[in-house]
Amino acid sequence: MKSLWFFEDVNLFNILCPHKIETYKDEHDFDNYRKKDYIYFEDDAASKVYLIEKGKVKIGYYSEEGNEIVKAILARGEIFGETAILGELKRDEFAQSIDNGTSICPINADAMLDLMRNNKSFSLKIYKFIGFRFKRLERRLQLLLFKDTKTRLMEFLTELSIDYGHDCEITGDKIIKHPYTQKDMASLIGTSRPTLNILMNELKEDKIINFSRKELRISKQ
Repeated sequence: MKSLWFFEDVNLFNILCPHKIETYKDEHDFDNYRKKDYIYFEDDAASKVYLIEKGKVKIGYYSEEGNEIVKAILARGEIFGETAILGELKRDEFAQSIDNGTSICPINADAMLDLMRNNKSFSLKIYKFIGFRFKRLERRLQLLLFKDTKTRLMEFLTELSIDYGHDCEITGDKIIKHPYTQKDMASLIGTSRPTLNILMNELKEDKIINFSRKELRISKQ
């Protein structure tokens, strides 16, 4: 449990008492990864939950044809590997660092379960988070199977708006500062980077969005 101090920096875990978390602050363990390093592979033992302290992590799996399917790209303050506390013995996905200098805080699944048993409010927060994550993943897979690329992009922009957006007081536009590169976005909606660029520029020409490297602006409709 010595890594649990980092929960203080994650909204999901605000219900924990800060003085209890601080106890572990000088004894934490971080694992560091470079770009393309794997945190775990499919079929690895599921014994830990992970918190991202710095960098980005890609979660995905490979189809029977060997194609990579990206389920999520996660950034600082997000957790992954949560199926370890649901009784899963093996991973059904891989987790891979996509940044140099990615820093991960691993938490033993038994420590997490002990914490959940001793704090019902905390336990409820965890299960709500897992339910939300599964619901979003299911929706994304439905889009990949049944919707065209432009629809998938518009749905993804809506997700970004919810997760990272705020309203511009002057224009009413939605301003989104997000951690994704265009390559990340293309992977998440199941398309190529050139196709994404074409669609983004079409939306820009139609005055639906404007964008720069780290900021999107969705025009008020």
